[in-house]
Amino acid sequence: MKIKFAQYWERIQGSLFPWLEEELPPLTKLQQKLVAILEVVQIEEFIPSTLNGCRGRPEKCRRAIIRSFIAKSVYNIPTTRNLIDRLQSDISLRRICGWETRREIPSESVFSRAFNEFAKTKLLHRVHENLIISSYAGEMVGHVITDSTAIEAREKPAKKKPKEKPVIVVPEGKKRRPKGYEREPTRLQKQAQDLLSLEEMIADLPSVCDVGAKTNSKGHLQWWRGYKLHITASDNEIPLAALVTSASVNDSQVAIPLAKITKQRVDNLYDVMDGGYACDDVVAHSRSLGHVPIIDWPAKGHPENKEIKGAERLACETINLYSSEKKRFEIRTSVERVFSRLKDEFGARFVRVRGARKVLTHLMFGVIALTADQLLKIPLL
Repeated sequence: MKIKFAQYWERIQGSLFPWLEEELPPLTKLQQKLVAILEVVQIEEFIPSTLNGCRGRPEKCRRAIIRSFIAKSVYNIPTTRNLIDRLQSDISLRRICGWETRREIPSESVFSRAFNEFAKTKLLHRVHENLIISSYAGEMVGHVITDSTAIEAREKPAKKKPKEKPVIVVPEGKKRRPKGYEREPTRLQKQAQDLLSLEEMIADLPSVCDVGAKTNSKGHLQWWRGYKLHITASDNEIPLAALVTSASVNDSQVAIPLAKITKQRVDNLYDVMDGGYACDDVVAHSRSLGHVPIIDWPAKGHPENKEIKGAERLACETINLYSSEKKRFEIRTSVERVFSRLKDEFGARFVRVRGARKVLTHLMFGVIALTADQLLKIPLL
């Protein structure tokens, strides 16, 4: 993969940039970065060109619009209105996206309708999947790290419906449940027992806006309103798969669907997860895929884990030796850098749309841009 992208990067620098500099003013570093990302992703190939001669009013060029949304993530522009203003004032950015004059730039409503089309068709998932599969063809990923991050949204949290308790008929004088009564399996048990297909697993995950809580790096409980972005990333800080759920969804409920999606794209050896995924079903599913699960089991509520961890830490400090699993678990921090780059550089901090489907589409533009940018950096490491 390194050799392939090294040759690809040489072609961009050797032929594409000089040609663009002849047609446009000198490109800035950010514009060169955008051009390289667009060349790697080739996102316009997934959109059919507008056919001439069709009846009705001609549709605005969706290829230029989707390239503009990629530019919005790369430039970290908060709103579509700001993006349009930037396209009208920056001739180089406008032509890179595919428009020659300012009159060709559509209105904000056209951008909104096109964004809704991309969300309905799940176009960006296919683009990201194709990018990952083509990049990792014939390659083995060492570690796949699974984690989630808070996504704040500007919408009211949905009201939670009260849980319906099952009606149980108990004969008089008996306090025990009737013979043959069985509890309905939980969401995680359904996933682990393959009672649901992958599409049904994803559809079964709650996706409404609500309030979530998570312990931050300093040990304090942090609350937010919105959603939760779940990601699997390689040890090269490349996002491999992404899902969006409600903020209150437990991380362990998304581990199995994410693992199935990732398995369709790459082959890996180790699954690295933090204490939020400490569950026997998640461990069993990871081993069923032929992987080695490395999970930091929490000591809270498990005194035996606390004693084992304390004894192991004391032994390691005494002989100055650490287990290989502990060394491999240190790679987990790479997914934190993925989240920080998404929020600081690729627009994940500026969510101005409503609904899980549109929120995921907005985030996927940043995920695709980050994936392409990180792939181009691999030969330079």
